[in-house]
Amino acid sequence: MDLASFASAILVLVLVTDPLGNIPIVIPLLRRVDPARRRRVIIREVAFATAILLFFALFGQRVLRLMHLSDTSLGIAGGVILFLVALRMVFPHPEGQEGTPDHGEPFLVPLAIPFIAGPSAIATVLLMVSGDPHRLPHWLAATVVAMSVSAVVLGSAERIAAFLGEKVTLAFERLMGLVLTAIAVEMLLNGIEKFVRQLRMG
Repeated sequence: MDLASFASAILVLVLVTDPLGNIPIVIPLLRRVDPARRRRVIIREVAFATAILLFFALFGQRVLRLMHLSDTSLGIAGGVILFLVALRMVFPHPEGQEGTPDHGEPFLVPLAIPFIAGPSAIATVLLMVSGDPHRLPHWLAATVVAMSVSAVVLGSAERIAAFLGEKVTLAFERLMGLVLTAIAVEMLLNGIEKFVRQLRMG
């Protein structure tokens, strides 16, 4: 296993799923949940999100072929989505990425989808697999590790928020947004380069 690319895949997935940025969303979302159940709810929702990402890693290519979508279009679309996510990290909405619903216990929506396994995370997994399908076990393992990081961070959301404070959390969020912006631009440029190459060959 190439440890460098494995670590890179984990880092990208952690940045995309953005557990630290989801802390301000998770805390109010679970406000009405019994404190004794909160960690179990988070683990359940992360498990749902993990299952969704693994599904797309395993069967996403078949879905793309069924819809007649190319790796090039996926790369460009994925770059655009990641760029938009990165912009929201650098310039966050006052109420979080999508607002913070405050009713009952979340079940699949909105925590697992779209806050954890959102379009950007799904696109990232699809891009990793399409880029090197022979390393599928590698990408599956990276996904599981990244989601484990999300589970740990979100499970400790209240402690982390209290320890870091709002300003430090926001500063770190924006820093990670800058890193993700660079990754998104690179993905977008690679997709455009492939598209131009295909035009020349055609």
